[in-house]
Amino acid sequence: MRKTLALFLALTPLAHAAPLQAVGAETQYANIITQIGGPYVTVTAIESDPNTDPHSFELSPAIAAKLANADLVVENGLCYDDWADKFLAATTNPSRRVINVQHLLNLPDSTPNPHLWYNPQTMPAVAKAITADLTALDPAHAAYYKTQDQKFEASLAPETAAIAAFRAKFAGSKIAVTEPVGNYLLDSLGLTIVTPFSLQNAIMNGTDPAPQDISLQNALFASHTAKIFVYNQQVTDPLTDSFLTTAKQNHIPVVGVYETMPAPGYTYQSWMLAEINALTAALETQKSTETLLP
Repeated sequence: MRKTLALFLALTPLAHAAPLQAVGAETQYANIITQIGGPYVTVTAIESDPNTDPHSFELSPAIAAKLANADLVVENGLCYDDWADKFLAATTNPSRRVINVQHLLNLPDSTPNPHLWYNPQTMPAVAKAITADLTALDPAHAAYYKTQDQKFEASLAPETAAIAAFRAKFAGSKIAVTEPVGNYLLDSLGLTIVTPFSLQNAIMNGTDPAPQDISLQNALFASHTAKIFVYNQQVTDPLTDSFLTTAKQNHIPVVGVYETMPAPGYTYQSWMLAEINALTAALETQKSTETLLP
């Protein structure tokens, strides 16, 4: 009997003694870990304030400790959160698993737009990678993680349907943006972004845009060529504020986008749906949605 029990214990994967520790470099990745891991994973979101510029983030000793002790880390890559990359490369933890979304999607370093979570294809791949890593770290709860991944995939159906419905009504509509935060989603919706990418890139990287690009952007509002102005709520400066003022003066509806989840109460899924709904309202009724509330 004792030999049988010993053999059973040897062959049966043991549950992790305490919840796994996981870190999402941005709230949206932390949210997916939470949805997959449930009660078996304690999740920390690092860049989590929708009222701050993610590009100005600095690593603190408390956050460094979270990263050092994490069993799983999900980071974006493409130099968006290179503070995490640098720290992880400098610390040793043989059992720690790291999901770099850029590498997961096999994207080259030259990819110009790092805001990968706005691509509808990104998060299903991230969820599956999280499921695989949690299963490897905690095989006793493999069935739970698999079920949660299936639930997550099913929960994306309303977004997929909303994208299809939007494209059927509004594909080809011209819009202006400050920078390429939501561009992957905007492209999937069939919208035509008329702001020069050179202007978007300059604003994103904090460099001086060409005067002709600024003039062209203002002309898009004055001529009503742009039907919506998509405005990054988290990275603003006098130039983007001047575009906001010009858009409003010309009665161009404004839709705010965010680099991290906009407020407590959102999931990744409800956030993406809220953005699509706001864009729909802008084109159907000229309604502005500068800030998102859950």
